[in-house]
Amino acid sequence: MVARGVAETASKAASRVGGPRPAEWSRYARARAVAVAILGIAGLVGYNWWLLVLLKPGLMTSPDELFSNLEVTGQPYAALMQHADLAAGLLLLAAFALAWPGWWRAGRAEWLSMLGFAAAGAVAGLYPEVCADGISAACRRLEYHFQLPAAQYIHVAAGIAEFAAITVAVFCAAARTNGSASRVACVYRGLRQGALIAYPLLGAAYLTDRFGGIMEAVFFVGFTIMVSAQLAERTRALR
Repeated sequence: MVARGVAETASKAASRVGGPRPAEWSRYARARAVAVAILGIAGLVGYNWWLLVLLKPGLMTSPDELFSNLEVTGQPYAALMQHADLAAGLLLLAAFALAWPGWWRAGRAEWLSMLGFAAAGAVAGLYPEVCADGISAACRRLEYHFQLPAAQYIHVAAGIAEFAAITVAVFCAAARTNGSASRVACVYRGLRQGALIAYPLLGAAYLTDRFGGIMEAVFFVGFTIMVSAQLAERTRALR
């Protein structure tokens, strides 16, 4: 009886000095999970602005054209697409920041990579390209000779960082869940195998200036799946 009384007194004292109760932590974690889900869904909606091309025939004039070329100032809907990229990056950055792994040490490398992916996406939206290097030989020539404004190169560097960060996350997630038969583990393994096939094709598309838009669409779909899987796994852990 004495021990129980001492324990109850200590628990009440901890509550008075600000120590959260388990029920309070549970409500806090659930609220975080809901916020992560809302921010993530909104971010993915903004990220997939490229689907507008399917709804507006003629918006993309060639399968060789890169989607970033549609954000060049002066193009139809360019400002809307730039803002969508920026908003998507910031929303996903907030979602992953709220979904910090805490005690879940095995997932920290993926978490940091996904933060880098979101930040790079926001930078790419903030600094759009100044000319359409996917379809303009003159633009490519100026770009190769570093004769374009800094925004062009910031955008290119951000795009490379975006692809690199999420690719690292894919391989880390596949390694972490190796041997698991769960649905999310199968998704990670599928994305890893897809990356091994798709990256050489993407490189060939960029080097030959052919079908770049098609290959970018393939990667955007894969990135959307990866973001969805990561956020679903983390919100499940929070709950």
